Amino acid sequence: MRLFGIWLFHVLGRRYIGIFLDPVLACNLRCKMCYFSDENKRKSYKGIIKYDDIEIIAEKLFHRALKLQIGCGAEPTVYPDWIQIVALGKKMKVPYISLVTNGNRVTKEQLIQAIDNGLDEITISVHGLTQATYESMMTNSNYALFCNLLTCIAEIKIKRPSFKLRINYTVNKDNMDELSQIWDVVGDKMDILQIRPVQKLGNTEYNDFDLDFISEKYETVLSPVVEECRKRKITCIAPDKANLGALKKTTDKNREIENATYCYVSPQGCWQDDFDYHKDSFESYSSKRKVAWHLFSGIFKHINSEEINVTRKMNYNIFNYL
Repeated sequence: MRLFGIWLFHVLGRRYIGIFLDPVLACNLRCKMCYFSDENKRKSYKGIIKYDDIEIIAEKLFHRALKLQIGCGAEPTVYPDWIQIVALGKKMKVPYISLVTNGNRVTKEQLIQAIDNGLDEITISVHGLTQATYESMMTNSNYALFCNLLTCIAEIKIKRPSFKLRINYTVNKDNMDELSQIWDVVGDKMDILQIRPVQKLGNTEYNDFDLDFISEKYETVLSPVVEECRKRKITCIAPDKANLGALKKTTDKNREIENATYCYVSPQGCWQDDFDYHKDSFESYSSKRKVAWHLFSGIFKHINSEEINVTRKMNYNIFNYL
């Protein structure tokens, strides 16, 4: 049924894609679980999109976007015009605009300006909740800057309560126990807590990717955090024991949904390998590649197949307080 809905939105010209934009492939940190800690990967992972080109991309794609996420695999705040991208998304009436950042470069003044220009959410990547773990896992980071940003957000949310704070906590066996301290560090400032299992992203400095630790500590660490989120009316997005295996398997149907709705844009490519945003529009490219037909045929191809509810990019349950 989800493929049918996507097909229907496609043919009716409605918004249904998520645009995940890395305007620059660079980062101010060298987090140990990230490929920016891999020197060889870092050398190949570079480039910047000129703002004039981002305006062209926006004209071609943003009118079909339900969400614009600025920052995906790199740090967007090293891009000088990141706030202008927020304003551009708002101008194109994208319903939801988020910024994913480590937060060490974001000032209160910048954040207020971004919110005034249409930013709906900030997602802060966190790999530890004590200064020692935070600064060890997130090489070159400053724990004081992280805490200061949380204070600024709390002050901003008093006047702008609809603005959302999401904490993206990547767990490994060395930082999972610190989750219980999140209330002392972040408290009720956050609207969403996303707990992500560590994944292999290349020859990273951190190299223990065994996920057994999650199952072993699920009842003692993870479940209490999920329950506390419920009590505090905080949405918690976290893996459970049943869907941890989705990191190792996906169905063809999951891939088709993901491919149809996921639009990644970076200095190394825009949406599809053969999409030329100087020449093509979303509609002309879709017509040329018969996207509507492929979506429609996919509905019947998998109509009797068993469908799982998660993929590598969505390996979570949503524990909502509502």
